[in-house]
Order: sequence, then C-alpha cells, then structure tokens
Amino acid sequence: MTSASGADADGERRIALDAAGVAVLGACAGWSLITAAVRDGRPEGVLLAVLAVAAGYAAGRISGALLPVAAPCAGALAGIGLTVAVPHLAPGPQITVPLGHAGATAAVLTLSAGAACCAAWAAPAPAVRFALRLVAAGTAVLAAVLGSTTGCVTCVAVLLCSLAAGRTRRRGAVLAAMAAVVVLVTGLTCAIAARAVPGGFGAAVEGRLTPHRVQLWQDAWGQLRGDTALGVGPGRFGELSATSAQSLLSDGKPHSAPLQQAAEQGVVGVALLAAAFGWVLYALWRGPRPTPVALTAGAALTVLAAIAALGNALSFTAVSVGAGLLAGMATARPLAEPPSRAPDPRPRDTGRTPAW
Repeated sequence: MTSASGADADGERRIALDAAGVAVLGACAGWSLITAAVRDGRPEGVLLAVLAVAAGYAAGRISGALLPVAAPCAGALAGIGLTVAVPHLAPGPQITVPLGHAGATAAVLTLSAGAACCAAWAAPAPAVRFALRLVAAGTAVLAAVLGSTTGCVTCVAVLLCSLAAGRTRRRGAVLAAMAAVVVLVTGLTCAIAARAVPGGFGAAVEGRLTPHRVQLWQDAWGQLRGDTALGVGPGRFGELSATSAQSLLSDGKPHSAPLQQAAEQGVVGVALLAAAFGWVLYALWRGPRPTPVALTAGAALTVLAAIAALGNALSFTAVSVGAGLLAGMATARPLAEPPSRAPDPRPRDTGRTPAW
C-alpha cells in the first residue's frame, strides 16, 4: 500500500513539474508575441527557439524512456556527425571570433560530450561505459582539430564533471552551484556592457572578446535602459544598434543571449529566460534518473548557458534542439525498471518430501 501511495505521489509530482515547464515555455512564447505587437517586432526567431527546445525535450523524454543507453549515445553521435558534415551549422556571415559560429560548434560538441557521458552512466557493462567515455573524449579531440579551443575546454570540463559526479550524492547542492556559475557569468557580461568593471580588467576582457563584441553588448545595454519593461521588440536589435549597422558581417545580434533578451524583451524576458533554465535544473534535481546522469546533463547545460551568455549559440536551431534532447533524456524514467525484490509467492523446492 505504501509503495502504491509513493508511486502516486511521484506521478503527481512529475505531472506538476511538466506542467510548470509548459507554463514557462508558453510564457516565453507569449511574452515575445506581446512585445512584438507593442514594438512592431519579429517574434519568429524566439518562437522557433521555444518550439525547438520543446520538441527536443519531448523527443528526449520518449527516447530516454524507451532506450536509456542507446538514445543518448545516438544523440552524441548525431551531434558529432552534424559538426563534421555542416561545419558552420547555418548559412550566413561566418563570424568565428570569438564565439560566433565557433561558439555554436563548441555548444554542439559540449552537448554531445554530455550525452555520451549520460549514456555511459546508464550502461550496465563496464566495457560499454569505457567506450562511451572514449566517445566523450573524442569530442574534445574533434574540437581541437576543428580549431575550437573553447569546445575542447568545455568538452574536457563536462567529462571531468561527469567522472566526479559518480562520487556525489547531494545533487541539489551541486545543481545550485551550477546555477550560481551561470548567474556569475551573466552578471559579469552585464557588468562589462554597463561599463561597471575596473579599467584594467575591462581592457583585458575587451582584448579577449574583441572591441566589436563589447560594443554590441554596450548597445544592448543602452537599448535596455531605453525601455526596461518591454525592450525594443524581438528581432529589432540590429536595426537600432549603431555598431551592428557599421559592420559588414553583422548578423544583427548582440552575441549574448541574456543581453539580447534584455534589449529586445526587457527585464521580463530576462526573468523568463532565467525561469526556463531554473526549471531545467529543478527537473534534473527531482528527476528519477541516477545522480551521475542528472549532474552530467546539468554540467553540459551549464556550460552551454555560459557559452550562450558570451555568444550567439542559442541562435542556432541545432543547439536549441540538442539542449532540449539532453534535458529530456536526463529526466526520463526508463520503462525497463530493474525488478523489485518482492518475495516470490511460489514455494521453493528444498528437496524434502512435503509433510502431507
């Protein structure tokens, strides 16, 4: 009776969690439509990103439940194949310094490394685990071959975090630390955009990110200050940014997901973006998968969020779908649960003659 009650409570909790995710993603889509109507913006890009994440998450939940090892393995191989077959992931100006298309490549390879490590923790055989971790290590090698230093570093970081996750039992504290890392990176990005960092440090960061990138961030910050509540409207950053207009290879984006959300949709848009990421971390915390699987996926998604704070990785549909897939597979409950240790009602054959 207790187990039945526990199963019912777990099912209700998962339904409530899924409903919260639907509400958050629906709010992201709805707010983009509202700001677009008020500011004469173009919400198609935001709606496509929300649809890509939702579709990827649903596919990940289904495939992760049916094939907890094969699904993330296939996802990792698909990401590697996509990176090799389509080096720039999307048509358009080839912005590679420091985190343009190169950032998208790093993001896809990072998600591939995370998926391979999740598959390794789900695999029962040690040999299979070792082979899947070799696949994860291969993503770092591939990133180095493609010239993506960022991708090489992030893939190695995900692999090391996955190995360390095997010795971790308090997943909530670790996921909270991951959220703090994202907040720190986002805060640093906003501080640079607002010119609120010391001169020496600001000059060093500007030299690494290039003055053009920092000027785009400053334009986004200026647009946010012009209308804190609604922003300038989805898709309108490039029209109103002087730095973007003066660049021959501009893609019309500030190359920072939080700053783009702030400039185009105001503080409410930023809050919704943060709520979506927080919901994913909460789903990993309350999910049914083992702690190493949840923390590995959390590490990959945290690294992705840091890359997106410094570049335009989330502008690529492949990255949005991959993030949703990984989150869905890491929160799915496998249908083939291990058999319970319930007592066998049948009498055992002891070799003795029954008393009757």
